[in-house]
Amino acid sequence: MTELEVARSGWRELLGPKHVGASTVLAGGVALYATNEFLTISLLPSTVGEIGGQRLYAWVTTVYLVSSVVAATTVSSTLSRLGPRLAYVAALSVFGAGSVLCAVAPTMELLLAGRVVQGAAGGLMAGLGYAVINAAMPQSLWTKASALVSAMWGVGTIVGPAAGGLFAQFGSWRWAFGVLAILTAAMAVLVPFVLPRRAGHGPAVQRIPVWSLLLLGAAALAISAAGIAKHAAMTAGLLGVGAVLVGVFLVVDRRLAASVLPPTAFRPGPLKWIYLTLGMLMTATMVDMYVPLFGQRLAGLVPVAAGFLGAALAVGWTVGEISSASVTGPRNVRRLVMSAPLVMATGLAVGAMTLVDGATAGMVAVWVVALAITGTGVGIAWPHLSAWAMGSVDDPAEGGTAAAAINTVQLICGAFGAGLAGVVVNMTDRGDETAARYLFATFAALAVLGAVASYRASRERA
Repeated sequence: MTELEVARSGWRELLGPKHVGASTVLAGGVALYATNEFLTISLLPSTVGEIGGQRLYAWVTTVYLVSSVVAATTVSSTLSRLGPRLAYVAALSVFGAGSVLCAVAPTMELLLAGRVVQGAAGGLMAGLGYAVINAAMPQSLWTKASALVSAMWGVGTIVGPAAGGLFAQFGSWRWAFGVLAILTAAMAVLVPFVLPRRAGHGPAVQRIPVWSLLLLGAAALAISAAGIAKHAAMTAGLLGVGAVLVGVFLVVDRRLAASVLPPTAFRPGPLKWIYLTLGMLMTATMVDMYVPLFGQRLAGLVPVAAGFLGAALAVGWTVGEISSASVTGPRNVRRLVMSAPLVMATGLAVGAMTLVDGATAGMVAVWVVALAITGTGVGIAWPHLSAWAMGSVDDPAEGGTAAAAINTVQLICGAFGAGLAGVVVNMTDRGDETAARYLFATFAALAVLGAVASYRASRERA
Protein backbone atom coordinates (compact mmCIF):
# COMPACT_ATOMS: atom_id res chain seq x y z
CA MET A 1 0.00 0.00 0.00
CA THR A 2 1.45 3.38 -1.00
CA GLU A 3 1.78 6.33 1.42
CA LEU A 4 -1.14 8.08 -0.33
CA GLU A 5 -3.31 4.99 0.04
CA VAL A 6 -2.37 4.75 3.73
CA ALA A 7 -3.33 8.41 4.22
CA ARG A 8 -6.67 7.97 2.48
CA SER A 9 -7.34 4.85 4.51
CA GLY A 10 -6.68 6.83 7.69
CA TRP A 11 -9.21 9.51 6.79
CA ARG A 12 -11.75 6.86 5.83
CA GLU A 13 -11.28 5.17 9.18
CA LEU A 14 -11.56 8.46 11.11
CA LEU A 15 -14.74 9.45 9.28
CA GLY A 16 -16.08 5.91 8.93
CA PRO A 17 -18.96 4.37 10.90
CA LYS A 18 -16.80 3.43 13.90
CA HIS A 19 -15.36 6.88 14.63
CA VAL A 20 -17.54 9.42 12.79
CA GLY A 21 -19.71 10.07 15.86
CA ALA A 22 -16.75 10.77 18.14
CA SER A 23 -15.11 12.85 15.41
CA THR A 24 -18.28 14.92 15.09
CA VAL A 25 -18.44 15.63 18.81
CA LEU A 26 -14.72 16.41 19.25
CA ALA A 27 -14.58 18.68 16.20
CA GLY A 28 -18.05 20.11 16.82
CA GLY A 29 -17.19 21.33 20.32
CA VAL A 30 -14.23 23.32 19.03
CA ALA A 31 -16.30 24.57 16.07
CA LEU A 32 -19.00 25.86 18.45
CA TYR A 33 -16.40 27.65 20.57
CA ALA A 34 -14.57 29.25 17.62
CA THR A 35 -17.72 30.15 15.68
CA ASN A 36 -19.26 31.75 18.75
CA GLU A 37 -16.18 33.93 19.25
CA PHE A 38 -16.25 35.41 15.74
CA LEU A 39 -20.05 35.35 15.45
CA THR A 40 -20.39 37.62 18.47
CA ILE A 41 -17.90 40.15 17.10
CA SER A 42 -20.09 40.55 14.00
CA LEU A 43 -23.26 40.86 16.10
CA LEU A 44 -22.02 43.44 18.61
CA PRO A 45 -22.93 46.64 16.69
CA SER A 46 -26.54 45.44 16.36
CA THR A 47 -26.59 44.21 19.95
CA VAL A 48 -25.38 47.52 21.36
CA GLY A 49 -27.87 49.35 19.16
CA GLU A 50 -30.73 47.49 20.86
CA ILE A 51 -29.70 47.01 24.50
CA GLY A 52 -27.00 49.69 24.90
CA GLY A 53 -23.78 49.18 26.84
CA GLN A 54 -21.31 50.85 24.49
CA ARG A 55 -18.85 51.36 27.37
CA LEU A 56 -18.71 47.58 27.88
CA TYR A 57 -18.25 46.77 24.18
CA ALA A 58 -14.71 45.39 24.38
CA TRP A 59 -15.43 43.36 27.50
CA VAL A 60 -17.82 41.10 25.61
CA THR A 61 -14.73 39.49 24.08
CA THR A 62 -12.48 39.97 27.12
CA VAL A 63 -14.63 38.07 29.63
CA TYR A 64 -15.15 35.28 27.11
CA LEU A 65 -11.40 34.86 26.65
CA VAL A 66 -10.52 35.06 30.36
CA SER A 67 -13.15 32.53 31.42
CA SER A 68 -12.02 30.24 28.58
CA VAL A 69 -8.41 30.27 29.78
CA VAL A 70 -9.48 29.59 33.37
CA ALA A 71 -11.73 26.70 32.35
CA ALA A 72 -9.02 25.23 30.12
CA THR A 73 -6.86 24.62 33.21
CA THR A 74 -9.55 22.30 34.64
CA VAL A 75 -9.81 19.96 31.63
CA SER A 76 -7.66 17.16 33.08
CA SER A 77 -9.34 17.19 36.49
CA THR A 78 -12.81 17.35 34.95
CA LEU A 79 -12.00 14.48 32.62
CA SER A 80 -10.61 12.30 35.42
CA ARG A 81 -13.61 13.01 37.66
CA LEU A 82 -16.42 12.68 35.13
CA GLY A 83 -14.97 10.73 32.22
CA PRO A 84 -15.26 11.79 28.55
CA ARG A 85 -19.01 11.24 28.26
CA LEU A 86 -20.22 13.18 31.30
CA ALA A 87 -17.54 15.86 30.87
CA TYR A 88 -18.81 16.64 27.37
CA VAL A 89 -22.47 16.55 28.37
CA ALA A 90 -21.73 18.95 31.25
CA ALA A 91 -19.72 21.33 29.04
CA LEU A 92 -22.34 21.33 26.29
CA SER A 93 -25.18 21.86 28.77
CA VAL A 94 -23.46 24.86 30.35
CA PHE A 95 -22.57 26.29 26.93
CA GLY A 96 -26.19 25.96 25.84
CA ALA A 97 -27.39 27.69 29.02
CA GLY A 98 -24.93 30.55 28.41
CA SER A 99 -26.15 30.87 24.82
CA VAL A 100 -29.78 31.08 25.99
CA LEU A 101 -28.83 33.75 28.53
CA CYS A 102 -27.15 35.77 25.77
CA ALA A 103 -30.19 35.34 23.53
CA VAL A 104 -32.64 36.73 26.08
CA ALA A 105 -30.34 39.32 27.75
CA PRO A 106 -32.18 42.65 28.20
CA THR A 107 -29.00 44.52 29.22
CA MET A 108 -25.30 44.43 28.40
CA GLU A 109 -24.52 43.37 31.97
CA LEU A 110 -26.58 40.19 31.58
CA LEU A 111 -25.07 39.60 28.14
CA LEU A 112 -21.63 39.72 29.78
CA ALA A 113 -22.81 37.15 32.35
CA GLY A 114 -23.88 34.89 29.50
CA ARG A 115 -20.51 35.37 27.82
CA VAL A 116 -18.69 34.34 31.00
CA VAL A 117 -20.76 31.13 31.09
CA GLN A 118 -20.20 30.52 27.38
CA GLY A 119 -16.46 31.13 27.70
CA ALA A 120 -16.06 28.77 30.65
CA ALA A 121 -17.93 25.96 28.93
CA GLY A 122 -16.30 26.71 25.58
CA GLY A 123 -12.79 26.64 27.04
CA LEU A 124 -13.58 23.26 28.57
CA MET A 125 -15.00 21.93 25.28
CA ALA A 126 -12.03 23.16 23.27
CA GLY A 127 -9.64 21.49 25.71
CA LEU A 128 -11.64 18.26 25.74
CA GLY A 129 -11.45 18.23 21.94
CA TYR A 130 -7.76 17.39 22.25
CA ALA A 131 -7.78 15.57 25.61
CA VAL A 132 -10.39 12.99 24.60
CA ILE A 133 -8.66 12.06 21.35
CA ASN A 134 -6.36 9.58 23.02
CA ALA A 135 -9.30 8.01 24.89
CA ALA A 136 -11.70 7.80 21.96
CA MET A 137 -9.29 7.10 19.09
CA PRO A 138 -6.46 4.62 18.40
CA GLN A 139 -2.98 6.17 18.28
CA SER A 140 -2.81 5.67 14.51
CA LEU A 141 -5.54 8.31 14.14
CA TRP A 142 -4.21 10.91 16.58
CA THR A 143 -2.58 13.08 13.90
CA LYS A 144 -5.63 13.16 11.65
CA ALA A 145 -8.01 13.63 14.58
CA SER A 146 -5.88 16.54 15.80
CA ALA A 147 -5.96 18.03 12.30
CA LEU A 148 -9.74 17.72 12.15
CA VAL A 149 -10.23 19.25 15.60
CA SER A 150 -7.87 22.19 15.14
CA ALA A 151 -9.13 22.85 11.59
CA MET A 152 -12.39 23.89 13.25
CA TRP A 153 -10.66 27.13 14.33
CA GLY A 154 -10.34 27.97 10.65
CA VAL A 155 -13.94 26.97 10.02
CA GLY A 156 -15.09 29.19 12.89
CA THR A 157 -13.14 32.13 11.47
CA ILE A 158 -15.00 31.76 8.19
CA VAL A 159 -18.47 30.74 9.35
CA GLY A 160 -18.62 33.06 12.39
CA PRO A 161 -18.37 36.42 10.59
CA ALA A 162 -20.61 35.25 7.74
CA ALA A 163 -23.37 33.93 10.02
CA GLY A 164 -23.09 36.90 12.35
CA GLY A 165 -23.35 39.31 9.44
CA LEU A 166 -26.47 37.59 8.13
CA PHE A 167 -28.25 37.58 11.50
CA ALA A 168 -27.27 41.22 12.06
CA GLN A 169 -28.40 42.18 8.56
CA PHE A 170 -31.92 40.90 9.30
CA GLY A 171 -32.04 42.34 12.82
CA SER A 172 -32.09 38.90 14.45
CA TRP A 173 -28.96 38.91 16.60
CA ARG A 174 -30.78 37.09 19.42
CA TRP A 175 -31.57 34.18 17.12
CA ALA A 176 -27.86 33.75 16.41
CA PHE A 177 -27.39 32.73 20.04
CA GLY A 178 -30.61 30.71 19.88
CA VAL A 179 -29.30 28.66 16.96
CA LEU A 180 -26.09 28.03 18.91
CA ALA A 181 -28.16 26.69 21.79
CA ILE A 182 -30.11 24.38 19.45
CA LEU A 183 -26.92 23.03 17.85
CA THR A 184 -25.41 22.49 21.28
CA ALA A 185 -28.43 20.52 22.45
CA ALA A 186 -28.32 18.33 19.32
CA MET A 187 -24.67 17.52 19.94
CA ALA A 188 -25.32 16.73 23.62
CA VAL A 189 -27.88 14.12 22.55
CA LEU A 190 -25.22 12.44 20.38
CA VAL A 191 -22.52 12.26 23.10
CA PRO A 192 -23.78 9.21 25.10
CA PHE A 193 -23.74 7.07 21.96
CA VAL A 194 -20.23 7.93 20.68
CA LEU A 195 -17.92 8.67 23.62
CA PRO A 196 -16.64 6.24 26.25
CA ARG A 197 -17.82 6.57 29.82
CA ARG A 198 -14.26 6.46 31.14
CA ALA A 199 -10.79 6.99 29.73
CA GLY A 200 -8.84 3.77 29.62
CA HIS A 201 -5.96 4.98 31.75
CA GLY A 202 -4.89 7.53 34.30
CA PRO A 203 -5.78 8.16 37.93
CA ALA A 204 -9.41 8.07 38.99
CA VAL A 205 -9.42 11.65 40.21
CA GLN A 206 -7.09 14.60 39.69
CA ARG A 207 -7.29 17.73 41.79
CA ILE A 208 -8.12 21.08 40.24
CA PRO A 209 -4.88 23.11 39.88
CA VAL A 210 -6.20 26.14 41.80
CA TRP A 211 -2.98 28.18 41.89
CA SER A 212 -2.29 27.58 38.21
CA LEU A 213 -5.89 28.49 37.45
CA LEU A 214 -5.64 31.79 39.33
CA LEU A 215 -2.31 32.74 37.78
CA LEU A 216 -3.39 31.96 34.22
CA GLY A 217 -6.72 33.71 34.76
CA ALA A 218 -4.96 36.84 36.01
CA ALA A 219 -2.50 36.66 33.12
CA ALA A 220 -5.33 36.34 30.60
CA LEU A 221 -7.14 39.30 32.17
CA ALA A 222 -4.03 41.49 32.06
CA ILE A 223 -3.21 40.52 28.48
CA SER A 224 -6.80 40.97 27.31
CA ALA A 225 -7.01 44.38 28.99
CA ALA A 226 -3.76 45.32 27.24
CA GLY A 227 -5.48 44.83 23.91
CA ILE A 228 -8.17 47.38 24.75
CA ALA A 229 -6.12 49.95 26.73
CA LYS A 230 -6.13 53.42 25.17
CA HIS A 231 -2.59 54.48 26.06
CA ALA A 232 0.49 52.75 24.69
CA ALA A 233 2.31 52.87 28.03
CA MET A 234 -0.61 51.25 29.84
CA THR A 235 -0.93 48.66 27.09
CA ALA A 236 2.75 47.76 27.30
CA GLY A 237 2.59 47.65 31.11
CA LEU A 238 -0.37 45.30 31.16
CA LEU A 239 1.28 43.10 28.54
CA GLY A 240 4.39 42.96 30.72
CA VAL A 241 2.33 42.04 33.79
CA GLY A 242 0.69 39.25 31.80
CA ALA A 243 4.08 37.91 30.68
CA VAL A 244 5.39 37.97 34.28
CA LEU A 245 2.31 36.11 35.51
CA VAL A 246 2.81 33.45 32.83
CA GLY A 247 6.40 33.09 34.02
CA VAL A 248 5.26 32.73 37.63
CA PHE A 249 2.70 30.16 36.48
CA LEU A 250 5.48 28.06 34.92
CA VAL A 251 7.48 28.13 38.16
CA VAL A 252 4.46 27.30 40.34
CA ASP A 253 2.94 24.70 38.01
CA ARG A 254 6.20 22.78 37.96
CA ARG A 255 6.04 22.28 41.72
CA LEU A 256 2.37 21.38 42.05
CA ALA A 257 1.06 17.85 42.30
CA ALA A 258 -2.08 18.99 40.43
CA SER A 259 -0.72 20.85 37.42
CA VAL A 260 -1.83 22.16 34.04
CA LEU A 261 1.30 21.07 32.16
CA PRO A 262 2.46 17.45 32.42
CA PRO A 263 5.64 16.90 34.50
CA THR A 264 7.40 15.69 31.34
CA ALA A 265 7.26 19.25 29.96
CA PHE A 266 9.76 20.34 32.63
CA ARG A 267 12.22 17.52 31.97
CA PRO A 268 14.78 17.03 29.18
CA GLY A 269 12.99 16.09 25.98
CA PRO A 270 10.96 17.57 23.15
CA LEU A 271 7.66 18.34 24.93
CA LYS A 272 8.54 21.84 26.14
CA TRP A 273 9.74 22.74 22.64
CA ILE A 274 6.57 21.32 21.13
CA TYR A 275 4.43 23.54 23.36
CA LEU A 276 6.66 26.54 22.67
CA THR A 277 6.37 26.00 18.91
CA LEU A 278 2.58 25.73 19.17
CA GLY A 279 2.54 28.90 21.24
CA MET A 280 4.72 30.89 18.84
CA LEU A 281 2.65 29.81 15.84
CA MET A 282 -0.58 30.77 17.59
CA THR A 283 0.80 34.13 18.72
CA ALA A 284 1.83 35.03 15.17
CA THR A 285 -1.66 34.31 13.80
CA MET A 286 -3.13 37.14 15.86
CA VAL A 287 -1.97 39.61 13.21
CA ASP A 288 -5.31 38.65 11.66
CA MET A 289 -7.14 40.79 14.23
CA TYR A 290 -6.30 43.97 12.36
CA VAL A 291 -6.57 42.73 8.77
CA PRO A 292 -10.21 43.90 8.33
CA LEU A 293 -9.26 47.35 9.68
CA PHE A 294 -6.33 47.67 7.27
CA GLY A 295 -8.47 46.37 4.41
CA GLN A 296 -10.95 49.19 4.93
CA ARG A 297 -8.40 51.95 5.52
CA LEU A 298 -5.73 51.06 2.96
CA ALA A 299 -7.82 49.54 0.16
CA GLY A 300 -11.23 51.14 0.76
CA LEU A 301 -12.95 47.77 1.08
CA VAL A 302 -16.52 47.64 2.36
CA PRO A 303 -16.82 46.08 5.85
CA VAL A 304 -18.07 42.71 4.59
CA ALA A 305 -15.24 42.36 2.06
CA ALA A 306 -12.68 43.50 4.63
CA GLY A 307 -14.01 40.94 7.08
CA PHE A 308 -13.58 38.11 4.61
CA LEU A 309 -10.07 39.32 3.78
CA GLY A 310 -9.12 38.10 7.24
CA ALA A 311 -10.56 34.68 6.41
CA ALA A 312 -7.70 34.05 3.98
CA LEU A 313 -5.43 33.09 6.89
CA ALA A 314 -8.05 30.66 8.20
CA VAL A 315 -8.45 29.08 4.76
CA GLY A 316 -4.69 28.58 4.50
CA TRP A 317 -4.63 27.10 7.99
CA THR A 318 -7.42 24.63 7.25
CA VAL A 319 -6.11 23.54 3.83
CA GLY A 320 -2.56 23.20 5.16
CA GLU A 321 -3.76 21.17 8.11
CA ILE A 322 -5.90 18.69 6.23
CA SER A 323 -3.24 18.10 3.55
CA SER A 324 -0.36 17.91 6.04
CA ALA A 325 -2.13 15.32 8.20
CA SER A 326 -1.74 12.82 5.35
CA VAL A 327 2.07 13.04 5.51
CA THR A 328 3.32 9.97 7.38
CA GLY A 329 7.08 9.62 6.84
CA PRO A 330 8.95 10.68 10.02
CA ARG A 331 11.60 12.60 8.09
CA ASN A 332 9.00 14.42 5.96
CA VAL A 333 6.98 15.27 9.07
CA ARG A 334 10.03 16.73 10.79
CA ARG A 335 10.79 18.83 7.73
CA LEU A 336 7.25 20.18 7.69
CA VAL A 337 7.39 21.12 11.36
CA MET A 338 10.79 22.80 11.05
CA SER A 339 9.73 24.80 7.99
CA ALA A 340 6.35 25.92 9.35
CA PRO A 341 7.49 29.09 11.20
CA LEU A 342 9.57 30.14 8.17
CA VAL A 343 6.56 29.69 5.89
CA MET A 344 4.59 31.92 8.25
CA ALA A 345 7.40 34.47 8.32
CA THR A 346 7.44 34.54 4.50
CA GLY A 347 3.72 35.29 4.29
CA LEU A 348 3.95 37.98 6.96
CA ALA A 349 7.00 39.56 5.31
CA VAL A 350 5.18 39.75 1.97
CA GLY A 351 2.31 41.46 3.79
CA ALA A 352 4.68 43.93 5.44
CA MET A 353 6.14 44.90 2.06
CA THR A 354 2.83 45.24 0.19
CA LEU A 355 0.50 46.90 2.71
CA VAL A 356 0.30 50.37 1.17
CA ASP A 357 -2.27 53.13 1.21
CA GLY A 358 -4.55 53.30 -1.83
CA ALA A 359 -3.99 49.64 -2.67
CA THR A 360 -5.42 48.36 -5.95
CA ALA A 361 -7.42 45.19 -6.45
CA GLY A 362 -4.25 43.46 -7.61
CA MET A 363 -2.46 44.44 -4.41
CA VAL A 364 -5.36 43.15 -2.31
CA ALA A 365 -5.01 39.84 -4.15
CA VAL A 366 -1.36 39.75 -3.07
CA TRP A 367 -2.50 40.31 0.54
CA VAL A 368 -4.86 37.36 0.23
CA VAL A 369 -2.04 35.13 -0.98
CA ALA A 370 0.29 36.37 1.78
CA LEU A 371 -2.31 35.68 4.46
CA ALA A 372 -3.05 32.24 3.00
CA ILE A 373 0.68 31.42 3.10
CA THR A 374 0.77 32.58 6.73
CA GLY A 375 -2.12 30.30 7.63
CA THR A 376 -0.59 27.40 5.71
CA GLY A 377 2.51 27.70 7.90
CA VAL A 378 0.38 27.03 10.98
CA GLY A 379 -1.62 24.26 9.34
CA ILE A 380 1.23 22.12 8.09
CA ALA A 381 2.73 21.80 11.58
CA TRP A 382 -0.22 21.86 13.97
CA PRO A 383 -1.59 18.29 13.66
CA HIS A 384 1.87 16.76 13.94
CA LEU A 385 2.84 18.92 16.91
CA SER A 386 -0.45 18.00 18.62
CA ALA A 387 0.15 14.28 18.05
CA TRP A 388 3.75 14.67 19.23
CA ALA A 389 2.56 16.34 22.43
CA MET A 390 0.17 13.49 23.18
CA GLY A 391 2.82 10.87 22.44
CA SER A 392 5.78 12.50 24.21
CA VAL A 393 4.94 11.37 27.73
CA ASP A 394 6.26 8.12 29.15
CA ASP A 395 3.55 7.74 31.76
CA PRO A 396 0.14 6.99 30.14
CA ALA A 397 -1.48 8.83 33.05
CA GLU A 398 0.01 12.06 31.69
CA GLY A 399 -1.51 11.57 28.23
CA GLY A 400 -4.73 13.42 28.96
CA THR A 401 -2.89 16.28 30.67
CA ALA A 402 -0.45 16.60 27.77
CA ALA A 403 -3.36 16.73 25.31
CA ALA A 404 -5.41 19.19 27.35
CA ALA A 405 -2.40 21.50 27.71
CA ILE A 406 -2.41 22.04 23.92
CA ASN A 407 -5.58 24.09 24.22
CA THR A 408 -4.32 26.00 27.28
CA VAL A 409 -1.14 26.96 25.41
CA GLN A 410 -3.22 27.94 22.38
CA LEU A 411 -5.57 30.18 24.37
CA ILE A 412 -2.97 31.98 26.47
CA CYS A 413 -0.65 32.56 23.50
CA GLY A 414 -3.59 33.80 21.44
CA ALA A 415 -4.33 36.31 24.18
CA PHE A 416 -0.68 37.36 24.34
CA GLY A 417 -0.55 37.80 20.55
CA ALA A 418 -3.70 39.93 20.61
CA GLY A 419 -2.23 42.16 23.30
CA LEU A 420 1.08 42.48 21.45
CA ALA A 421 -0.76 43.40 18.25
CA GLY A 422 -2.54 46.16 20.16
CA VAL A 423 0.77 47.51 21.46
CA VAL A 424 2.32 47.64 17.98
CA VAL A 425 -0.70 49.27 16.31
CA ASN A 426 -1.18 51.77 19.13
CA MET A 427 2.44 52.90 18.81
CA THR A 428 1.49 54.95 15.75
CA ASP A 429 -1.95 55.94 17.10
CA ARG A 430 -3.22 56.11 13.51
CA GLY A 431 -3.89 52.58 12.26
CA ASP A 432 -2.45 53.52 8.87
CA GLU A 433 0.10 52.09 6.44
CA THR A 434 2.91 52.52 8.96
CA ALA A 435 1.03 50.63 11.67
CA ALA A 436 0.21 47.82 9.23
CA ARG A 437 3.82 47.41 8.17
CA TYR A 438 5.11 47.52 11.75
CA LEU A 439 2.58 44.90 12.80
CA PHE A 440 3.35 42.44 10.01
CA ALA A 441 7.12 42.96 10.31
CA THR A 442 7.02 42.41 14.09
CA PHE A 443 5.04 39.21 13.79
CA ALA A 444 7.28 37.99 10.94
CA ALA A 445 10.24 38.37 13.30
CA LEU A 446 8.29 36.49 15.96
CA ALA A 447 7.65 33.64 13.52
CA VAL A 448 11.38 33.46 12.72
CA LEU A 449 12.09 33.06 16.45
CA GLY A 450 9.55 30.23 16.44
CA ALA A 451 11.79 28.41 13.97
CA VAL A 452 14.30 27.87 16.78
CA ALA A 453 11.66 26.11 18.88
CA SER A 454 10.42 24.03 15.93
CA TYR A 455 13.98 22.94 15.16
CA ARG A 456 14.58 21.85 18.75
CA ALA A 457 11.22 20.05 18.89
CA SER A 458 11.95 18.17 15.66
CA ARG A 459 15.55 17.36 16.56
CA GLU A 460 14.74 16.02 20.02
CA ARG A 461 11.73 14.14 18.67
CA ALA A 462 13.92 12.27 16.17
